[in-house]
Amino acid sequence: MMKINKLPNLILILLMSLITMTSCQKDDGNGSGGPQENIPDTFSEYFGNQISRDFIGNVIDIDKNPIEGVTITIGSQTALTDSNGVFILNNASVNERFGYIKAEKAGYIHGSRSVVPANGTNKVTIMLLEATVVGTVNSGASETITANDGSSVSFDGNFIKEDGSSYSGSVDVIMHHLDPADEDMPMQMPGMLYAENEDGAERMLQTLGMLAVELRGSGGEELNLAVGSTSEIKMPVDPSLMSIAPATIPLWYFDEVNGYWKEEGFATLQGNMYVGTVSHFSFWNCDIPAEAITLCVTATDEDNNTLNNLYVTITSTTFGTRGGYANNNGEVCGFVPSNENLVLNVYSYEVCGDNALHTETVGPFNADSNITVIVPDNTDIIQETIVGMFNTCADDAVTDGYVQVTYGNQFFTDVVTDGAFEVNLLRCNENNEFTIKGSDYVNLQTTDSINYTFTTPVTDVGIITACNSITEFIQYTIDGENALFISENITANFYADSPNTSAPSIDIYGNNNGQGNCFYLFSRLDDTNYEGTYDNLDWNDVNDTGFNITECLNISDTNNNIIYNLTTLGDVGEYIDINFGGTYEDFNGNSHSINGTIHVIRDN
Repeated sequence: MMKINKLPNLILILLMSLITMTSCQKDDGNGSGGPQENIPDTFSEYFGNQISRDFIGNVIDIDKNPIEGVTITIGSQTALTDSNGVFILNNASVNERFGYIKAEKAGYIHGSRSVVPANGTNKVTIMLLEATVVGTVNSGASETITANDGSSVSFDGNFIKEDGSSYSGSVDVIMHHLDPADEDMPMQMPGMLYAENEDGAERMLQTLGMLAVELRGSGGEELNLAVGSTSEIKMPVDPSLMSIAPATIPLWYFDEVNGYWKEEGFATLQGNMYVGTVSHFSFWNCDIPAEAITLCVTATDEDNNTLNNLYVTITSTTFGTRGGYANNNGEVCGFVPSNENLVLNVYSYEVCGDNALHTETVGPFNADSNITVIVPDNTDIIQETIVGMFNTCADDAVTDGYVQVTYGNQFFTDVVTDGAFEVNLLRCNENNEFTIKGSDYVNLQTTDSINYTFTTPVTDVGIITACNSITEFIQYTIDGENALFISENITANFYADSPNTSAPSIDIYGNNNGQGNCFYLFSRLDDTNYEGTYDNLDWNDVNDTGFNITECLNISDTNNNIIYNLTTLGDVGEYIDINFGGTYEDFNGNSHSINGTIHVIRDN
């Protein structure tokens, strides 16, 4: 019997910790005694043809709470996560064997997920790690930063900015050690355990630990090691992995542009620590490589009906276990070791116990493959289909949204097409209740959570309507990258006779609980026509009119060319609408661009 970790069901591809390797050697490009490996001229040739695929996913923090306002990028397409931490991107450009999803938000280190795209809607979960400063060093000085778990990084004091110019000043060091023994690591690590070795060949990886390092200057700018500089990194090996830890192991860094790992250097085992030398920073990874192929598994019942949302694992006798959840087509794809017999297990949900529904041996595979497994009928497991219509508050069909079904302690999130939705799952014989909630992704409206009882085999919930709107928000983007979305703790006041200034004024404040970001706007308005276009407010000129948003943001009044449009100034309980955009300098003299929208309810 295999214990299933408590993982969110939105994870489609989890290349999990590989923990059963008993011996290892440095990769030599092709197996001992095997045929010569055919390595393409460029690594991207492994990815196959360009295709379009649909994605739905969620972004969570380390406490598994949703993170709102995360910028999601797949190819040239972007989206923001909503209040549930969910994003939808349809017809995204990916490749047959590789898709790369980036997740970025101020206050968190860069997150991502790489997948082997399946047919139908691909589902992913990304857990972002807070950009916690572990310590501060200074340029020109040799220093070492050590975290509580013993992982450390040394610096020689030479740093550069993103444009390659030298940096002088204090440097904040953000560092996270990722332990393969932690069940959340597959959601926290970037990409997937897929790599390019030093010969340019693709490999799957067994990780013995990762170290994320990001460097920030005093103005928040991203930094890295200067050309020719190196750092010594140390990361602990979990006691459960010491028996398989080789004396020397390849080092791999994560290529944040392309979405996969690259081999560069090696680390040596000193006590329970891997120690290596690196010349730049992102994520660094101690891994044992293996040749791999992609395997797509489709799960069906005995009548050839696809089974969705089941957890499928593949176990190699020499290379451990990995797995993922079947999507709406009953399919899950990922990398597995080539030329090995593999054990495939299909599981139901945690609420139903952790016995496998089906087990069989598959393989060996020496090329990318697709297989179908038939899960036999089980009197204790019942197939259910939930159908219905999801409408807007105006009673129109939701065209871009999703529904979330909660069963036991697990969540099933599926996209809505032209208002219609269908969720397929298995349930336990003794548990026949679920809840459902719909979210209109375009209009930022949601339903309440509604409780239902299954009416086997099809439960028609009828029409659910999104009238519980997200009533107000502040959204802005800096340099086209760091999109921020605030929908909590918002106050908005208008004073015809302001107590703080001689002119009519607006002040607006908002911050998301626990998100570490705030927004404050103050204005002096034209007393003859409140609505209209304004520039930056000069605080020192009591007769000046305009808007100012410098207090919570790193925005100076120097070369401040931000223009504001006050389009609506409603009565108390009605909306204030402002859009703004332009260029400015931060307090370090660096130039930036910003644009945003304010849609808030007037409180006074």
